Amino acid sequence: MSEWGDGTRCVRAGLPEPAPGDPFLPGPVFAAPYHLDPFAGQGTSPNGYGRPDNPTRRLLEAAVGELEGGDCRVFATGQAAITGLLLTLLRPGDTVVLPTDGYFPVRAFATDVLEGIGVRVLFAPTVGPYPSFEGVRLVLVETPANPGLDVVDVAALAERAHAAGALLAVDNTTATPLGQRPLDLGADLVVASGTKALTGHSDLLLGYLASRSAELIDAVTTWRTTTGAVPGAFDAWLAHRSLATLDLRLARQSANAAAVVDLLAGRSDVTGLRWPGRPDDPAYAVASAQMRRIPGVLSFDLGDADRVGRFVEAARLVAAATSFGGLHTTADRRAQWGDDTAPGFVRLSCGAEDTADLVADIAAALDAAGPL
Repeated sequence: MSEWGDGTRCVRAGLPEPAPGDPFLPGPVFAAPYHLDPFAGQGTSPNGYGRPDNPTRRLLEAAVGELEGGDCRVFATGQAAITGLLLTLLRPGDTVVLPTDGYFPVRAFATDVLEGIGVRVLFAPTVGPYPSFEGVRLVLVETPANPGLDVVDVAALAERAHAAGALLAVDNTTATPLGQRPLDLGADLVVASGTKALTGHSDLLLGYLASRSAELIDAVTTWRTTTGAVPGAFDAWLAHRSLATLDLRLARQSANAAAVVDLLAGRSDVTGLRWPGRPDDPAYAVASAQMRRIPGVLSFDLGDADRVGRFVEAARLVAAATSFGGLHTTADRRAQWGDDTAPGFVRLSCGAEDTADLVADIAAALDAAGPL
């Protein structure tokens, strides 16, 4: 598949060999137990019990693995994937470095759980400065960072981590594997929420890990089997179905983000505009060298919470909702969830609406929201 374009790869990823009379994507297999060989028992078939074994889930893992360029394991949610990663790799006395500007629940999990079991937790901004990696077991970064959209040079960070004997994991949620492939850049693991742009229809929860290390994949597989943090068959099937349009969805979302950024950049009532695809953005140089495409997520500040509310209320094509990467444009005031952001900070996730319609709607809604 490596010689094919993104659209072709997405449409074909993880599909079984065609056979007359078979569907393109087999329907979901709903099973807890499976028939076992009466004499040999377990081991004569890949399916023994639904927690570790499910053919629908394996097809999805093959698809995501093809796009990320590694072996993949899917989890019930993105949070299940990232906490599974941390608890699989870290033991009392280990040190982990986490982003101060990444997904807030990961920081909360680190202080509430990891420190409680004796793991030393260090925090650093996505773009640094970083502490010494000597004695560090794992470095985790989210790039582009959520919600501030800073971007770190993954290859340079991987080189530094490996020189100190540390592993590097990259949260690829915002970019998706069509935006960047961290394993190609030297990361040891990729972790992501598939709830967002990867599946993109706002109708399921999913997470995944990917790696080229059989040892790491075996460890996270054992963790997932033991804890039971697996997605259901129908969610796995929905996710695989949705992957086929990933290239199309990202193209429209990115185009919409570029147009909305052009609009916002010209308005005096909007401050703090961030989008890594904008030439004067602090992340542009690294993002343009490292990323294959820029996602449809941007951020800006409208001054205060009330003005954000008035803006969203006035908009017809912008919904107030958390999460991002879906077909519908959404605005999320991140301070309400505990992120260390200003009261008027907005993460805007551009959907797949017609660009002209979305730009006109946002302009009218900003006018209706009143001045700063």
